[in-house]
Formats: sequence, C-alpha cells, structure tokens
Amino acid sequence: MDYRTEVRDFLTARRGRLKPEDVGLPHFGGRRHVKGLRREEVAMLAGVSTEYYARLERGDVAGVSNQVLESLGDALQLDDTERDHLANLARAASASPRSRRAKPSSPSLRPGILAAVKSITTAPAFVRNGALDVLAANDLGRAYYAPVFAKAPENPNIAIFNVFDPAAQTFYPDWIKAVDGTVAVLRHEAGRNPYDKRITEVIGELSTRSEVFRDRWANAVVHRHDAGMKVAVHPVVGDLALHMVGTEVITEPGLSLMIYAAEEGSAAEEKLRLLASWAATHASTASEPASGTSRREHGER
Repeated sequence: MDYRTEVRDFLTARRGRLKPEDVGLPHFGGRRHVKGLRREEVAMLAGVSTEYYARLERGDVAGVSNQVLESLGDALQLDDTERDHLANLARAASASPRSRRAKPSSPSLRPGILAAVKSITTAPAFVRNGALDVLAANDLGRAYYAPVFAKAPENPNIAIFNVFDPAAQTFYPDWIKAVDGTVAVLRHEAGRNPYDKRITEVIGELSTRSEVFRDRWANAVVHRHDAGMKVAVHPVVGDLALHMVGTEVITEPGLSLMIYAAEEGSAAEEKLRLLASWAATHASTASEPASGTSRREHGER
C-alpha cells in the first residue's frame, strides 16, 4: 500500500465531509470552490500553518508528532478508529527501510488456536487475517458461511465472496452495506499492516476487477471490525441476526478471532441449533475445520 496516497486520500475525504458550520466557522455565503473545508480552515483549526497542513495532505507525515495528529483528529472530527488509522499511517511513513519490506505470511496456525476454535460449539467462530482469509473455522462457522465455503472449501476469503460472488447478494439483506463494510475493514487492516503482502494482493484484485469496490475505496472510510450485528439470509435457516464479537489473537499479530452469538432464548438461538443439525448431516462439506495453512502463503485462489 502506498501510504502517501492513502494519507492524501484519507485527509482529503475527511476534509471534504465537513462544512464550515460543522466546526463553528462562519459561512459568509457565496459559492465555495472546494467541497467541504478549505486547507487553510483545517490548518487554522489544527493550529498549524497552511503550508504545513498542505504538506501533510500530500502524504508527507513522517516524523509528525502525536500532538499534531491529535490536533488534526480534533479539527477533522475523527472518531477513534480514524485517529488510529491516521496514526498507523504516520508510523508507516516513519518506519525504517528494513521494516517497510513486504512481510511474509506465517505458514500455519498454532495447534492450540485450532483446538480453541473447534471447542466453541454453540456459535459460529473462525479466525481470519487482515486480508479476510478464513484460516480456521468451527463446524457452525463453516455452516454459517456455507455459501462462502462452497466456492473455496479450503481457503475462503470473505472479501472476495462479498464483492464478486452473486450468492453474496442473496446472503446479505443489504449487499451494498456489506461491501461498504468490507472496504472499510480492509482499509483499516491495510493501515495497521501496510506492508502485508496478502492484504495488498486482495485489495489489488478487488480494485482491479470491481468498479463497485473502487468507488467505495475512494471514500476513504475506515472501520474496526470488532463488534456489531451480523445479519444474513442463510440458505438453510433463513433470516439470521447474530451479535458479532471480534478480538485480536495476542500470540498471532494480525489475526482475529470472530464469534457470532445469539441471545439466549431468542429465535436466532433456535436457528443456530437447526444449523448445527444441518451441519452434522453434511459432514463432508461442513464439519472439517478450515486448513491451518492459508492463501496468504501460497497465493492460491
């Protein structure tokens, strides 16, 4: 990922979404020739010179202090995820040439992680990397994402499915919203790991082949994928709304454990039981955990 381009696009988009009245500046009427705030307005709000802010917006953020980043966050009304994203980009810009080398993928998951995922029996659970490759899943995880595993039984990628597979438009009640979420999560992951070869590969493929993805990538939206509701129209049990909880795997930087849980006594809980029964009767396609070796290593589709 080109962090200079990312910084430019991110700051420009965040500046463009604000109006003078949004930040307490007077609007004297007349036609404004820029969308959103002007550079000099952002600079004034952040307490820096216009020339310095213009340099930052061109992507020159190496060595920028935390104080300046915080001031920019306040001026542009960034949320916590957006502030983290900007700080990650600044760290990437300040990294040594050696640390900027493309990072190879780890070859496999530790046996303990695979066992932990498999031990979760009442909720869909899986481990993914920053490129949204599914590296391991329990039985209910494979059953929940049956349309995803149908096309790539060993090495599924949720982003590739969400954007390209026609089945995604049936699986998600609001497909465009699902794509928006995919784009925002990938941008956040790319900011955290800008030299991850697999993340770069997936974003490159999606950008090259999908106009829908390109249009949304240009919005420079970032989102942390660690909580919320997962809503789907499952081909076996129909409408299914589950609470999503995500957490980073401390021993494996860059990997996340995702669990989709139903409220006790809810209709969703009963549907998960039905889905578990279905998975048990389709063991050949639904019961084996995903391979511990991912496409990150081999670049396979």
